[in-house]
Amino acid sequence: MEIVEDVVIVGAGVAGLTTSLGLHRLGIHSLVLESSDKLRITGFAFTTWSNAWKALDAIGIGESLRCQHNLITSMVIASTFSDKPPSEAPFKGLEVRCLQRRLLLETLAKEVPNGTIRFSSKVVSIDESEGHFKRLHLADGTILKTKVLIGCDGVNSVVAKWLGLQKPAFAGRSAVRGNAHFKSGHGFEPKFKQLVGKVGRLGFLPCDDENVFWFFTWIPATKEEGMEEDPIKLKQFVANELKDASDEMKSIIANTSLECIISSPLRYRKPLELLLWGNISKGNVCVAGDALHPMTPDLGQGACSAMEDGVILARCLGEALLKPGVEDDDEEYKRIEMGLKKYGRERRWRSFDLVTTAFMVGFVLRNDGKMIRYLRDKFLTLGFIAGLLLRKAGFDCGKL
Repeated sequence: MEIVEDVVIVGAGVAGLTTSLGLHRLGIHSLVLESSDKLRITGFAFTTWSNAWKALDAIGIGESLRCQHNLITSMVIASTFSDKPPSEAPFKGLEVRCLQRRLLLETLAKEVPNGTIRFSSKVVSIDESEGHFKRLHLADGTILKTKVLIGCDGVNSVVAKWLGLQKPAFAGRSAVRGNAHFKSGHGFEPKFKQLVGKVGRLGFLPCDDENVFWFFTWIPATKEEGMEEDPIKLKQFVANELKDASDEMKSIIANTSLECIISSPLRYRKPLELLLWGNISKGNVCVAGDALHPMTPDLGQGACSAMEDGVILARCLGEALLKPGVEDDDEEYKRIEMGLKKYGRERRWRSFDLVTTAFMVGFVLRNDGKMIRYLRDKFLTLGFIAGLLLRKAGFDCGKL
């Protein structure tokens, strides 16, 4: 038996649940398919800039999340290969917080109607059905038909593959992410601190009074390839690389339990595919979040832009589905197609801009060549980086 749905979203991550809640606010039901048996909180936390808070406000959950996360006031960058003192740039005019992924996903899931998320539902293939429907085949044998298919299923997206998008490219770096918990409070200043070294780059920022999110990006050597599945080796590796770090940074690694540390290779969508020949949407199918624009974390905009996607997609799709005067299925399909094309036009350049800028910033920060190092020390100042972040974080996705 085939189950028929109006809107199916593949993936209950940041983009998928933001889109679903946005549609719900407009009175449109969606079914969210999640391959895992529970919400995925991999990554622990992420930096949320002003643009993300505008998106969260648009779907009505910004204020409740603000109350649980500290406001970050500035960025501080130090270098192990420079005799310059640490530089600090205030976040004037920006709202910056370190948002815990678990709290965000739980809040999103709580706000959508019961039954919206179907767990343990892995999509294995997609094909066409009569009447403009798309047919989804799930691993458990279930078959779903839907008028609208939205892929929010990450870097290995089945929907992106169906649209013809290429597999994301390896950026040449890996990232360790962790969450340090201080039961009696950490006492750190509300600042985003980074240390750029010859091997990699470490950064950390507090989420609240007890939790601190941190990351370490580096270029893996052959001998380190098997390390990513072993949290003990990961923790020891990062600790060894922090010989020149402050006691503050060392204490964060020491207070990270093994279940709160992960590693993964960094991948990105090739920018020209986004700008020129890639299909963000086709007919009644589109992608959002990492399925659309996987990027390196050097701007801290991956999850933020996924929230932007969700708000804009819900708005464009809502305009198509809620417009009165639909005479038949063909007319409805045309409106859906035009709504998704509008979404694609709005997100194409923004995605290209973020993916390209993040990759270039990461390349310059990690490169140890003499010429790049000279240009970095001379021109890629903290003020320049802060200016980039300010411009990218100033984006306003608008209201539903």
